[in-house]
Amino acid sequence: MTMGRRDRDRVAEVIAEEIRGAGPREVPQRLCDAVLKLLPVSGACMALRGDGIPVPLSASGERAAYVMEMQVTLGDGPCLEAAETGSVVSAPDLMSSRDACRWPVFAQQAAALGVRSVYALPLGDPAVCVGTLDLYRDVPGELAAEEVRTARVVAEIVTDALVALPRAESDDPDDIGCWLSPLATDHDDVYRAIGMVMAQLGVAADEALSLLRGHAFAKSRTVLELSHEVVALRTRFDDLPL
Repeated sequence: MTMGRRDRDRVAEVIAEEIRGAGPREVPQRLCDAVLKLLPVSGACMALRGDGIPVPLSASGERAAYVMEMQVTLGDGPCLEAAETGSVVSAPDLMSSRDACRWPVFAQQAAALGVRSVYALPLGDPAVCVGTLDLYRDVPGELAAEEVRTARVVAEIVTDALVALPRAESDDPDDIGCWLSPLATDHDDVYRAIGMVMAQLGVAADEALSLLRGHAFAKSRTVLELSHEVVALRTRFDDLPL
C-alpha cells in the first residue's frame, strides 16, 4: 500500500467516524469538526460557490464564520480566489507585505482577529469547483509538505461527502432531503436583498451586490447583516444617498 493510499484511508476513517449517525443537515458542521482533528489549524470553514458570492456552509466556530463573512462582504480573499482559479491558495503570513498586498483589507481585518495564515482549497475537480475549504491558523508559516498532502485528501473526501448528501425534493425545511445547514440557508436573505435592491434602483444583479457590499463596508457591517435589514424593510436603497 502506498503512502498516499494510507493517508487517504486514515482521513476517510476519521471523517466517517465524525459524521456517523449525523443527519444530512448536521454533516457540513461535522465535516468542519473532522478537519480540526486532521490538520494543525485553529479554524475551518466551508463555502459553496454561489452566483457572484460564496455561500458559507459550515464553520468550526464564530471566528471562522466571521472571517468567511468578511470575504463575502469584501468580495475579496483567499476563498474567492480559490473558487475562481480552482487552485489551492496559500497565504502563510497575512501580516507580510506579500499577502497584505494581495487582499489589503481582508488581510488587515483577519490579522486583527488573530488569524495569521490562511489556506483555501477548492472543492471539486479541475473542471468544476463547487466550493472551497478554508483553513485558518493563529501562527504564520507554511504547512509542511505532508500536511499539504493531507489537506488535499481532506478536500477530496469532503467533496465526496457533500456530493453524497440527498437533495431536497420539497420546500419543507424539515424534509430529510433539505441538507443545507442554517449557516447556508441564512444566506438566502443575501439573494433576496440583491433582488430587492435591483427592484428599488432598477440595476443589474452585479451592481446590486456591489452596492450592498459597499454600503455594508462603509457601515462596518457584513453583507449578511445588511441583507437582513433590507429584507425586513428596515433599510431601503432608494432612500440612501448613493
